[in-house]
Amino acid sequence: MILISDATLRDGNHSVRHQLSEEQIARYAADADAAGIDIIEVGHGNGLGGSSALLGHSKVSDAQVLEIARASVKQAQLGVHFIPGFGKATDLREAISKGVDVFRIACHCTEANITAPYIEMVKNNDRTAYGVLMMSHMASYQDLTAQVRLLDSYGADAIILMDSAGYMTPDEVRRKIDAMLQVTSLPLGFHAHNNLSLAVANSLAAVEEGVSIIDACIKGFGAGAGNTQLEPLIAVLARYGMQTRCTFENAARLSALADAYLDCTTPHIPSANIASGLHGLFSGFVPHVRRAAAQFNVNEFELYEQLSLRELVAGQEDIIVEVAAGMAKTVNA
Repeated sequence: MILISDATLRDGNHSVRHQLSEEQIARYAADADAAGIDIIEVGHGNGLGGSSALLGHSKVSDAQVLEIARASVKQAQLGVHFIPGFGKATDLREAISKGVDVFRIACHCTEANITAPYIEMVKNNDRTAYGVLMMSHMASYQDLTAQVRLLDSYGADAIILMDSAGYMTPDEVRRKIDAMLQVTSLPLGFHAHNNLSLAVANSLAAVEEGVSIIDACIKGFGAGAGNTQLEPLIAVLARYGMQTRCTFENAARLSALADAYLDCTTPHIPSANIASGLHGLFSGFVPHVRRAAAQFNVNEFELYEQLSLRELVAGQEDIIVEVAAGMAKTVNA
């Protein structure tokens, strides 16, 4: 059985600048729960504590989101994303008190050491802790396996590989999952972005290689080019004889229901998102790159290329302006 973790109410929040409303959260959480989704993830796009001037202020506070979602979710598990530094221990404690079941403790793919105290806190409160490696295309196979060993040693219940930039291809996904399986017996998960139109293909490759948890969003509703689209994912898994608790019929019904209250505007992949995927940059950088390119009158696609050399990760949006300004000085010199 493949476990489906639905990030519509978390990663989807990126695509509306974290402005999902109380009504949208309540309705989608209830509809996804009824559809047979296994885990419903909620919150600011950058996770607990992410609401800020830099990352964007949420329309609904963390506390309100958790209360609303907890009241709507009856059968599924309720999940949250947590990045140390964006979120604090107090945010975890509040989420525990609000009844969250699954905590995805996330870090850059080479910094698993920062997750240890937070995984321990979650486990000490008898909740499920997933160790999450973001921007995983940036880790060598040696680094990746070292990080997996750390997460395993910290007591994580599963390890999630995130292709945050939508950069990977199916063969790379297979090799990285295989490398992870060589050093851990923990369940593995995969989170894809669709910058190169490979999210479903990459998710299928991950499952065929041994992954048992797949992240998806209704209509692909997520940051940048969007995430793995739930509806075709369920259909493809069914074609391959892989079982999910949420059937394609239920996913299709959920999609139709969501049309009435979610503005899921990710039916195609804009060139800017393809560029961010090509250069291995976080999908959420696209609006920041566009603004900086316009402000300093530099080529947007050359800016992506220059930013890739800096190996930026989420939270370093200020460097986009710095690089664009530097490019402008060079052009005008």
